[in-house]
Amino acid sequence: MAAAPEFHLPLAPADLLRDGGPGRYMVKEVLPARELPPALAAFRAAVRARGALAVLQHFDCVYSVLHHFRTVGVAVKEDALELMVHVMSHHSNELPSILRDSGLSHADRAAHLNALKMNCYLLTGLMDAFEMETCKNSCLEADPGRKNRKNHAKTSGSLWEEEREPLLHLLTQLLQLDLRQLWGGLAVEEEFVSLMTGSCYRILENPSIGLQRYRVTREAVTHLLAVALVHCDHMFSATLKITQMLQHFEHIAPVFSRAVSLWAKEYGLKSLVGELLREIGQKCLQDLAREASGVRGYATFISELAEQIPALVLSNMSVLLPHLDGENYMMRNAVLAAMAEVLVQVLNGDQLEEAARGTRDKFLDILQAHVCDVHSFVRSRVLQLFTHIVQCKALPLTQFQSVVSLAVGRLQDKSVIVVKNAIQLLAAFLSNNPFSSKLSCADLDEPLKKEVQKLKEMRDRSRPTAVTSVVAPEEEWEAMLPEVRAATEQLFQPLQEGEEEVLEVEETVEKTVEQITGLLKKLNYKSAARLTQKALCRFQGKEPFICPGEENEEATILDVLKRLYTGSCPGENNEDLPHDNSSDEIEEVVQEEQPQTELVKQEMLVQYLQDAYNFSVKITEALNLISKMMYENSVSVVQEAIEFFVTVSQFGVPQALLGVRRMLPLIWSKEPGIKEAVLNAYRQLYLSPSEDSERAKAQALVHSLSLIMVDASLGTIECLEEIISEFVQKDEIKPAVTQLLWERFTEKSPCSSLERRAAVMLLGMMARGKPEIIGSNLDILVTMGLSEKACEDYRLPQEVCNVISKLASNPKPALEKKSAPFRLPQNHMLFGCLSETVSKGFAQPSSHWIPFMEAAVTLIYQLAEGAEEICADILHVCSQQALEKLQEADEQKADAGDSPHRVSDGAGSLPTFLLLHLVSLVGQVALQQVAYLEVSVSAELRRRRILKEEKTKKQTGTSTKKQRPQSTGNETTMEEELGLVGATADDTEAELIRSICETELLDGKHLFSAFVPLVLKICNNPGLYSDSALSAAAALTLGKLCMISSEFCDSHLRLLFTMMEKSTLPSVRSNLIIAAGDLAIRFPNLVEPWTSHLYARLRDPCPTVRQTAGLVMTHLILKDMVKVKGQVSEMAALLIDPEEAIVRVAQNFFGELANKGNAVYNLLPDIISHLSDANSGIEEESFHTIMRHLFSYITKDKQTESLVEKLCQRFRTARTERQYRDLSHCLALLPVSDRGLHKLQDNYDCFADKLQDPAVYNCFQTVLARFRRAGVKPDTKALAEELEQKLSASHNRGMDSTETCQDGSQTPMPVSAKRKPIRSSRRQPLSPANTDDDFVTPPSRTLRNHKRAQKRPPRKKAIISFSSDEENNSEDELSAELREEETPTKTTPITRSSARAALREPSATVFN
Repeated sequence: MAAAPEFHLPLAPADLLRDGGPGRYMVKEVLPARELPPALAAFRAAVRARGALAVLQHFDCVYSVLHHFRTVGVAVKEDALELMVHVMSHHSNELPSILRDSGLSHADRAAHLNALKMNCYLLTGLMDAFEMETCKNSCLEADPGRKNRKNHAKTSGSLWEEEREPLLHLLTQLLQLDLRQLWGGLAVEEEFVSLMTGSCYRILENPSIGLQRYRVTREAVTHLLAVALVHCDHMFSATLKITQMLQHFEHIAPVFSRAVSLWAKEYGLKSLVGELLREIGQKCLQDLAREASGVRGYATFISELAEQIPALVLSNMSVLLPHLDGENYMMRNAVLAAMAEVLVQVLNGDQLEEAARGTRDKFLDILQAHVCDVHSFVRSRVLQLFTHIVQCKALPLTQFQSVVSLAVGRLQDKSVIVVKNAIQLLAAFLSNNPFSSKLSCADLDEPLKKEVQKLKEMRDRSRPTAVTSVVAPEEEWEAMLPEVRAATEQLFQPLQEGEEEVLEVEETVEKTVEQITGLLKKLNYKSAARLTQKALCRFQGKEPFICPGEENEEATILDVLKRLYTGSCPGENNEDLPHDNSSDEIEEVVQEEQPQTELVKQEMLVQYLQDAYNFSVKITEALNLISKMMYENSVSVVQEAIEFFVTVSQFGVPQALLGVRRMLPLIWSKEPGIKEAVLNAYRQLYLSPSEDSERAKAQALVHSLSLIMVDASLGTIECLEEIISEFVQKDEIKPAVTQLLWERFTEKSPCSSLERRAAVMLLGMMARGKPEIIGSNLDILVTMGLSEKACEDYRLPQEVCNVISKLASNPKPALEKKSAPFRLPQNHMLFGCLSETVSKGFAQPSSHWIPFMEAAVTLIYQLAEGAEEICADILHVCSQQALEKLQEADEQKADAGDSPHRVSDGAGSLPTFLLLHLVSLVGQVALQQVAYLEVSVSAELRRRRILKEEKTKKQTGTSTKKQRPQSTGNETTMEEELGLVGATADDTEAELIRSICETELLDGKHLFSAFVPLVLKICNNPGLYSDSALSAAAALTLGKLCMISSEFCDSHLRLLFTMMEKSTLPSVRSNLIIAAGDLAIRFPNLVEPWTSHLYARLRDPCPTVRQTAGLVMTHLILKDMVKVKGQVSEMAALLIDPEEAIVRVAQNFFGELANKGNAVYNLLPDIISHLSDANSGIEEESFHTIMRHLFSYITKDKQTESLVEKLCQRFRTARTERQYRDLSHCLALLPVSDRGLHKLQDNYDCFADKLQDPAVYNCFQTVLARFRRAGVKPDTKALAEELEQKLSASHNRGMDSTETCQDGSQTPMPVSAKRKPIRSSRRQPLSPANTDDDFVTPPSRTLRNHKRAQKRPPRKKAIISFSSDEENNSEDELSAELREEETPTKTTPITRSSARAALREPSATVFN
């Protein structure tokens, strides 16, 4: 054993196969794989005989297993591993006694050392081999294409999975021994320690080590490395190894952060934290900027380490600060996250020392500075960190306002993730604010003003006593001392005559003291010093004039004066006097300190209220910004905005209700996440009240929902109805709520009229989810809602009608149903009550009667059998009342003059409201009659036909069962014929409905024909019928009558569009725009020639009319009912409208248009041409605003390339400098790609001569700059440089030619457009700019071409004139009939089926 060679740990396994020199062990023979089992058996026998030293003779056997590890069988591997575990365990148990043996020979020590090295080498080699195989096979398991390897992975690694943890414990036990004895008392060999720890690091390299099932293995590795660090001086090697692994293995950072924190806490290895952070801090910033993968591990390690041991990270923070200036954003995020954790866990609280407070403020300043970091991920991360700080209440109150201001500023960030986190931070501020549970500016403003006034008064009262109460007597004496000393020095100078005779010492000490003190207070220092000098001579030995025996008389006088002034005399002859004086002084001090304490408290209160008010102002500012984000493209931002308003609502901010209403339309969102967020928001706000009882919860819910419906629009009501119906379907609204609503409606529960109406509306909303809520209580609704009291306020009956209409079956699903639609008999009391209420209210002036009447007529047509008869009776009764009133007026005409509230045409007069009611009633009945025929009757005819066909089919099938058909071809032919029959039947039914509308509804036999002349007369005489409401109603009724018949519509379209253009009443123009929109869907061929007049209303001077026109054109264009031409530029002009609502309409239009393929892309060139024209009236800056919005929809590369080419070509046709600049600006808005740059180069000649304009040149420079920022490829870099040189050369050449031209050259220059004094129509006076000639019915395209070919002379155009300026109007003038040659020709080929489908839901709305 003494002659055994020494075993040196190799750097590589192959080193053992080479001769390392004399006295060094080398492997003699690598055994073949087939000889390994018997060799292992021999090794096992030798171990039983010699113990762990047997490895000295059998090392080659296990080494051979390692050599053939990839090819040898699983059984051999597992046998070798099991054998080495046994050997190592036996050796570990023997070593303690061997190490304690002081008589151990050198040879035995060397043998045990060699055996230890060999055993550890073989065991760790097997561990590494098994670990590498397991890691490889785990990757194969994760690969779905290599499933055949899965079973192999499990079998080869099964033993290793079980043995790994015991092996780590065995190595830990070994390292805990004092192994230095084997090395002669020296330190353990570094290679040996690296061998033991290398297996640990290799285990940690496995990507799956972070899984929960390997938690015990991670703990064993951590414990083993800790022992190596403590006992084997592994600090330096561990620092390098951990740093390297963090750089190369991203999954290892969380493992090492937990391990390092454990080592620092339980093993006292705090210095390792500093070494690791210092090593990371010294990394080159430029290298980190290039190696993104390595940086991620460092960043995760730093941030997670700060969470676990923030105090140690704080002590080493200085080495990490340089990374805040680096380019890699992940390192900046990590350092900032570490600062945040330090602020939360260490530098938190009011008891910090001055140094710690300074560090805290510095960290907060750094965090605030990085809220405006150049990288969006850093900005968003800092906002997240501030959210964490605020939630942990670690942000000082002094920093609240600044951080809130930063968060509000980030709401306008370009990055979606930054905006999202800014909203989250503001929500955290609200939830954790230290001010108040109610943050209304109005509620805080009044207390603040009151307390500020109180503070001012307190300061005014304390100002006179401020000096005496603040300055102490000792301080006053110190201030007086120089003057007193100077006066005392004058005592020893020659005296003036008569001065001694004036100052005489009093008889007693007390009076003398008072006399001296009074002189001091009067600032008569010289006299006080002289009197003190005399008193020292007279009262020698008496207090306070005791001379301490000092030689310096001046010092004695000063000492006595000080004691007298400051009140620090030991005492006088009268012992009670000093006591009284001191008690008085104490009382004065207490009285003076008390106001000072109150003043400080008041100042703190004012500061608190001021901070709360400022915080509330910032939150209100944030509300306005966040409310605009609810319709962003990002789903996450919308969800955060919704959640924010839920939080704000809980703090009583008044503006929160606006946001809660604004989120309502999002219930129709196609994104499930947004719709669910809205439902959750309303669920939290309204379905989770804090009250205890069910009744109280129901009252709170009803009250909250009623508040939303106050002054709510129709759209808001519909959105709320959708939400409530969702809740009802999910049974989230309790029966107590329904019970309370019925009690309010029936007045069993006292409530206001507004609350009663709200209860009815809520019942209707709930009925949409469960119709039985209304169906089972229909009688109650009729008797209570349509009673005699209904005439007092028609708003309640109107809501009752809307609620009952929920019972009407939806006509569209009825097409597939075989059951008849739900209808009530004609004699049902509902229709009797409705007829009576409408008829009674007809003759009474009420602004709410018309909406009620419209709801009542609609309900009758929805639910009544024979609805046309009921409405005919109502019309008859109401017209009879009008005739009776007219007769009464004729009888009284001789006795009284015309009333200003009456309408007269020379024969008689009627109250205006009666005529208004009559006209409105006629229009509503006409519209509902058309809808009834086109929808309900058509659906019922089809249903009956289908039932009849099915019945016939069954009968035919029954009769043919006995006789089988001979040919299947005949069956196919029959089915085809049946299909044709079905299509023909549909056309037949449609033709029947059409013929009724065309020939019957407006002929002389029908009731409508009696009212048509009246409506036309009112429309033709705006001067005679000047009431605005009547004019609006007549215009709307004319539009509804035109919906009935194409012939009637064709003959009165000219009148309708003339009124739309020339009427001075915005309500009339708005109503007619809506009517024209409906007519465009009903009769598209008739309205098509008048499309330009619809577009013209987009420039109406009234904002309401412009908004209405924008909405109507949006629907028509998106439904393809109007051909989109160059006139769509008028819609683009709305993007710069002064009214925000109109801008939103335009934005919504183009947003929806962009979803229809390449629509925006196709229209852009025409829009640019129209808006850049000088006659368009669009300023250059406004043009830029419009183009920025439109070009945001150009996202495809092919579109960009094509637009670049088209815009370049347009330079050739541009005539003015303005057009040059506009085209170049549009090019600058496009993200030019490589192909786009080639297009610019190919079309360079198109714009080369325009580059002399600085604005054009700058735009092309912007294009190149943006191209470079996007990343230039090497092959296109030369092209970009060449193009830039050409641009510069052309620009300079143009500038030179300009100078030459100014010197007298005749070189022609582009002439700028002469701007005419054009005013937009919206700023023009209401007198129309167009003449009456413009309203000749425009001929169709075919007719125009035909006329142009024949070159006919223009005929005299008919002129329509309003009769308002004429006193006498003949009946002929009142009829607005057109000549035959003026009738427009229908040319637009629109299929009839599409028109029928569009007519399913005709609509018309009154704009009052």
